[in-house]
Amino acid sequence: MSTPAEFIQPGAKPPDPEPPAPRVYEIPEDPSQARPQTVLVLEDDPELCSMLQVTLEQQDYRVTIVHNGAQGVQQILARNFDAILCDIMMPNFPGDMFYLAVQRTKPDLCKRFIFMTGHQNDPKIREFLARVPCRILYKPFTMRALFDALESVTGRSH
Repeated sequence: MSTPAEFIQPGAKPPDPEPPAPRVYEIPEDPSQARPQTVLVLEDDPELCSMLQVTLEQQDYRVTIVHNGAQGVQQILARNFDAILCDIMMPNFPGDMFYLAVQRTKPDLCKRFIFMTGHQNDPKIREFLARVPCRILYKPFTMRALFDALESVTGRSH
């Protein structure tokens, strides 16, 4: 099969060739980087709260700090978080009680918990931690351990 011939008048300018189709570059979107990730921190030690807030905000996390489980429940009911860093030993409403409250109200958030404790030898804490499928940071912990735990929960690499 032949292609149709074009007739061009003598002395006429030949038609411009068709421009090539524009190239389309697809940039894959990493959903974990699409927006700043949110972290709820439950910790009663003001110095650790300050250090966590500064460190996490430097890595473009949005951080909400509360000092007990009751305040944490208020935050959880208001919105979801990408990660929850939760001290276990806090006055009035400790971390294990907070976890159980979240388990009843928003169970899908339970997989986002990272517990922090300096009491790894306390039998009650060890028993609780053995029952929940969460990451655990033993105080004092390194920033590398913190970011590894966050990555395992959020999928965001550092």
